[in-house]
Amino acid sequence: MNGFSKWIKRSVLTVAAAALLVPIAPTSQPVSAQSSDLLISEYIEGSGNNKAIELYNGTGQSINLSGYQVAYHQNGSTTVSGTVNLSGTVAAGDVVVVYNPSSASGIVSKGDIASTVIQHNGDDTIVLKKNGTIIDSFGQIGFDPGTAWTVNGVSSVDKTLVRKSTVTIGDTNATNSFDPSAQWTAYPVDTFTYLGSHQGSGGTVTPPPSGTINNPGGYYTNVSGLTGIALKSRLNDIIDDHTKLSYDAVWEALKYTDEDPNNTANVTMFYTGISRSKSLNGGNLGNWNREHVWAKSHGDFGTTTGAGTDLHHLRATDVQVNGARGNLDFDIGGTSVINCFDCKKDGDSFEPPNRVKGDVARMLFYMATRYEVGDQLDLELNNQVNNGTAPYHGKLSVLLQWHAQDPVDAVEQRRNQRIFERQGNRNPFIDNPQWVNSIFGN
Repeated sequence: MNGFSKWIKRSVLTVAAAALLVPIAPTSQPVSAQSSDLLISEYIEGSGNNKAIELYNGTGQSINLSGYQVAYHQNGSTTVSGTVNLSGTVAAGDVVVVYNPSSASGIVSKGDIASTVIQHNGDDTIVLKKNGTIIDSFGQIGFDPGTAWTVNGVSSVDKTLVRKSTVTIGDTNATNSFDPSAQWTAYPVDTFTYLGSHQGSGGTVTPPPSGTINNPGGYYTNVSGLTGIALKSRLNDIIDDHTKLSYDAVWEALKYTDEDPNNTANVTMFYTGISRSKSLNGGNLGNWNREHVWAKSHGDFGTTTGAGTDLHHLRATDVQVNGARGNLDFDIGGTSVINCFDCKKDGDSFEPPNRVKGDVARMLFYMATRYEVGDQLDLELNNQVNNGTAPYHGKLSVLLQWHAQDPVDAVEQRRNQRIFERQGNRNPFIDNPQWVNSIFGN
């Protein structure tokens, strides 16, 4: 729901400007499973008044929320104890967060509709209605489970529960038995990291529960128990010994790492999401070229082997969009750029579309971990823009926000694996997103 008005304006501009763009090869867009209506995508039952319900629009179209309602049944009651009537509009792929106004700032900052009705405990049933008809539910009307519904270690009390990305149909039978482990992944009390964004099948990949490590093929050794600087140092030891490509070799590598899964003759261009023929690589109008997400002037490494050719921050990008981004730091705000009306720039920063903000952040977290003192150069993140040729990139506080806002998705995981096949190292923050806050969040 946040930023919908801006989204509409950019969408209208996109249609209006389409005829002005240089003709390019036919495009295809990735297709993902769609929901038939709103879904309850996240449930927060935290300490005190830390309560929130997130609703996800996976229909592929914007939804007018008039006629939608969240209703509560307390302690197994068959009678509705409170309702929240929704209002406004939620864009396709976006969420609306209904929350208790006395919640912690981690909820309030991502909230859309505040209501004191949002005060559920672990034994309360929540239903989502459209014009009086139940379209999704959490819990079981007419049954009091005691303190909470708890199955296979997944509980509805003192937990954040995130709907699994494979769920695209709401539970319209609110009186059947409720098993939270069937469709929900549990996180510790007062976890707000995943609030504010969600995707359906093929989209968001729910990170591992706190305290666990995703360790593909035993790649991450001797990291257990490490945090902060110690963890960053150990990850550097793991990822710094990789195959270094030439800049010419990057062309062919990107044709593999950024390949459109729906059309293997094409690459999917970063920022725009448009599919373009692999053969249209180069520097001319209508081509795609090699974007350095960590601007190559920030540290002045150019296209030298190593940082200048590291696939983890090189992306296939429309020539004009690449030119518009230039060597700008990342921050919020600005005006739309040609060929990417969801992108924004001003005099000192560039803002990518919402769907890749987390991707940008995790690429920069990788670069700041891979290139340390004793390596080719020492790259660091800071909370500034206008970093020039200094080996710094910003803006850290915004990158942390984007990391939480746009979680790891299946496309990112696929690309990480393909880079591993070509370059021999991985992005730790795609495999284990929880390490971002441990290293950069303090």
